Amino acid sequence: MALSRKKHGHQLAETIPHIIFFICGMMAVGFVLCISIYLIISGIPAIRQIGFVKFISGTKWASTAAEPSFGILPFILTSIYGTAGAMLLGVPIGLLTAVYLSKAAPRKIAFIVSQAVQLLAGIPSVVYGLVGMIVLVPAIAHTFHLSSGATLLAAILVLAIMILPSIINVSLTALDAVPKEYEEASLALGATETETYFHVSVPAAKSGIAAAIVLGVGRAIGEAMAIIMVSGNVANMPGLLKSVRFMTTAIASEMSYAAVGSLQRNALFSIGLVLFLFIMILNIFLNVVIKGKGGDSDEA
Repeated sequence: MALSRKKHGHQLAETIPHIIFFICGMMAVGFVLCISIYLIISGIPAIRQIGFVKFISGTKWASTAAEPSFGILPFILTSIYGTAGAMLLGVPIGLLTAVYLSKAAPRKIAFIVSQAVQLLAGIPSVVYGLVGMIVLVPAIAHTFHLSSGATLLAAILVLAIMILPSIINVSLTALDAVPKEYEEASLALGATETETYFHVSVPAAKSGIAAAIVLGVGRAIGEAMAIIMVSGNVANMPGLLKSVRFMTTAIASEMSYAAVGSLQRNALFSIGLVLFLFIMILNIFLNVVIKGKGGDSDEA
């Protein structure tokens, strides 16, 4: 009798956490579904009224003009170029920093740099934008002899700095989890420490590094407050030294005064829908390409 009660108690102790985890997981799925449904319901009417091709491929955005235009191609291209530029700068720096902290740095230096990275992660977006507006924007204007340094280049540099904590922290955790036996075996076969780090440790941690890149992309493409302060917020076709507007900043800059039920407001929801779909497709692509290659190499 006592054994059966004890066994029943163990089963109950195992069942309750599983139920809690299941409920939490379903809540997360439910939130995503609710957001998706809301964006679809709010964004589809404007796309129907404007025309899908005209909305996506139009190059002019003038939502408050007497004859309004709602072309978001400049916003889409700016978001793509800005995110790609930030990743080209941020990923190599972040990955190399993580490799150094995990494998080569003395403990004291690794501790100091890690604390600095943690501090970067805790700085609000508006502070990044403020510093960029005060320091970076005037520097770009002076260097390239521009009337205003609020450009795509400034946005790329700010985004590259903002994504560093995510890439470094997640990559560092993945590299620290690589079994020491892998590295010891590589060194025993005659490989140098540098070769071991980049040919053994990094490939073994590829799945975690891929997750870091996905997080970095999400942070870059979803940022609004810092970017609106350094990009100029002008609906131009993208150019490295031109003032531009991202999809996120287009929504943030006009939503406050767009009339409820107006075509302008519905078009802003449509931009949100396009941004949501773009992020989903990009995340799926990165997971399939980067993690897929990592899985193939692990099986090999």
